[in-house]
Amino acid sequence: MVDLTTQYVGLKLANPLVPSASPLSKNLSTAKSLEDAGASALIMYSLFEEKIEAEEQQIQRFFYQQSIGHGEADSFHPMPANIQTYQDKYLEQLHKLKSTLTIPIIASLNGTSISGWVEYGRQLQQAGADALELNIYHVAANAEESSNDVENRYLNILQVLKSQVSLPIIMKLSSQFSSPIHFVKQLEVSGANGVALFNRFYQPDIDLETLEVLPRLELSTSSETLLRIRWAALLYGRTHLSLAVTGGFHETQDVLKALFAGADVVHLCSVLLKQGLGRLTQILVELEQWLVEHEYDSISQLKGSISQQRAIDPAKYERANYVEVLDNYSCPTGVLR
Repeated sequence: MVDLTTQYVGLKLANPLVPSASPLSKNLSTAKSLEDAGASALIMYSLFEEKIEAEEQQIQRFFYQQSIGHGEADSFHPMPANIQTYQDKYLEQLHKLKSTLTIPIIASLNGTSISGWVEYGRQLQQAGADALELNIYHVAANAEESSNDVENRYLNILQVLKSQVSLPIIMKLSSQFSSPIHFVKQLEVSGANGVALFNRFYQPDIDLETLEVLPRLELSTSSETLLRIRWAALLYGRTHLSLAVTGGFHETQDVLKALFAGADVVHLCSVLLKQGLGRLTQILVELEQWLVEHEYDSISQLKGSISQQRAIDPAKYERANYVEVLDNYSCPTGVLR
C-alpha cells in the first residue's frame, strides 16, 4: 500500500490534500464531509480585522451612543443581553471544528494592524487552532513605500506575533515580490514555519455603464498552477520551511506536478466549489493509482525529485524556458503571418 503521508509545519498529515480557506469551513456538516472525503487538514475561512472593527463601531453607534443629546432615546435600542459578535462566531466555529473533526484545523487571520495580528492570533491559539496561516493581503499602492518597506511589513508582523504565540505560523505570500527566494529565507530566519504559494489578488473591474469600480470574483483555473509549481521547485532544498501551493489545483496531474516540484501539501478550493466535495476523494484515489502504476512506495519518494536542484535540466526553471518557448512557437494553420 502506498504511503501518502506528508509533514507540514510539524503536523503529520494522512495525505497532501488540504482544503484552503473558503466558505466550506463555515458549515460544520460540510467540514465533516470534507474530512470524510479524505481531507488531511482544514484551513478555516479568514478572520478579518476590518470586519471586527466595523462591527464594533456599529455597536458603539447604535447601542452605547444612542442617547447622546436625546436622553429619552435610552429605551429605543436596548443593548441585547447576549449579543454574539462576528469574532465570537469565528472562535465558536473554530471550537466546534476542533471538537468534531480529528484532522488538524488551521486558522486563517487577515489583520490590518500589529495590535490586531497579536490580539486575534492569541485568541485563535487559545481557541485550539493547530496552526495559523497569516493572510497578509497588502497591495503596495503607496508611491512612498519601497520594496523593502513591503517586505519589512511582513517580517515585522511575523516577528511580533511569533513572540506572542507558540503555534506554527504559515505565511501566505503574494507572487509579486522582487526576490521571492531571498524573502522566504528572511521569513525562515524570522521564525516562520511554512509558506503558501500564492495568494490570489482578486482584481477589481470597471462597469462601463455606471463608471463604478466593482469587486469581481473569478474562481481559479488549472493554468494558474504553473506559477506555483515553478516557485515550489525553485524553493525546494533552499529552505527548511514547509511548502504549500494554492491556486488553480483542479486535476490530479496538477497535484502530482506540485509534489514532484517539492510541495508538502496542495490546497484545494475552487475545484471543490465547482465540482463538489467528492472531487477531493477522486483526486486522492487517482493520486494513489498513479503512484502504484509508476511503482512509487510513498509521497516522500517523489517529493522534490523534479525541483530545480534535482531536475535533468535545472536551467529550464529560469530563463532557458522563456527562450525555448518563444523559439518553438508556431502560429496555427490558416493564420496569416
